[in-house]
Amino acid sequence: MKRSTFITWDQLKVGVMILAAMSILLVAVFKLGQAANLFAKRYTLVALLPNVNGLRVGGQVTIGGQLAGSIKTIDFLPVDADTAHNLKVTVELDQGLQQQVRADSRGRVRTSGLLGDKVLDINPGTPRYSALQNGDTLVMGQSLDYDQVISQASGAVGDLVALTHDLKAITGGIVNGDGTVGQLVTNRGLYDNLNSTLQRTNQLMARLQNPNGTVGQLLDDPTLYRNLTSMVASVDTLVVQLNSRDGTVGKLLHDDTLYTRLVGVATGADSIMKMVTQGNGLAGKLLTDQQLYDQLNKAITDLNAILADVRQNPRKYTKGMVKVF
Repeated sequence: MKRSTFITWDQLKVGVMILAAMSILLVAVFKLGQAANLFAKRYTLVALLPNVNGLRVGGQVTIGGQLAGSIKTIDFLPVDADTAHNLKVTVELDQGLQQQVRADSRGRVRTSGLLGDKVLDINPGTPRYSALQNGDTLVMGQSLDYDQVISQASGAVGDLVALTHDLKAITGGIVNGDGTVGQLVTNRGLYDNLNSTLQRTNQLMARLQNPNGTVGQLLDDPTLYRNLTSMVASVDTLVVQLNSRDGTVGKLLHDDTLYTRLVGVATGADSIMKMVTQGNGLAGKLLTDQQLYDQLNKAITDLNAILADVRQNPRKYTKGMVKVF
């Protein structure tokens, strides 16, 4: 049987559907390639890291947070004493962004989102430094150690749990009426006493605010203020007068004549005291000569005896003194 050379409508529809699907697939591949920079011309850079926790081959490389390439390879370096450079990470970057990555750029391992995949992020450089070329080494900056952060967060959570237990114990004691705070919360008597104290305080404040009382006068009456102001002015005037050189107090404060005379008097008195204590003159003899003291004492004693005898027998001493003519 001879086959027909005509294309049926069903066959044409199938062909059109296949062509449309292939076109959509090609457009999707092209768009995805543009989004992932699969068709862009690239160059490579090398980064040396102590570890690559979370990084993987094919992982994203960003410049200033924007997708710029991917991780090509991750290789171990020979074992040596430099533990800061254990792995070599080779990255491929879009050559159109080569001017953004310069000698002062620094790479850091960061997380895409809070708990997302790890990415190698590069901060853009400055015009003072030249752009890195194919095969150059990218200097790595200090990256945040998420394991350490999680470990510290775990310790903080433990401390928070312990604090919660302590707070629970404290609040339980307060509810049970333990301690002063517990008594304040649960004891009705303390509340009543405090309420009574507040009422008496309010009454006292009301009395203090009474304009007829002493405190009210101090608060509202300006008379005391005026009297104090006048007194201060008088004191100021008195101080000015005291500082004046014309008055007695001013002369005592400023004129050294009285001081000089007092010094002279003190010097003379000191000389007199030296003469007296040295035994010169009558006063000195009286103070230092024991014999003169004894004689004066004996003379006074004899004189007292004579006077006593005169009082008892006055005629004995006045006989013959009175004559009658």
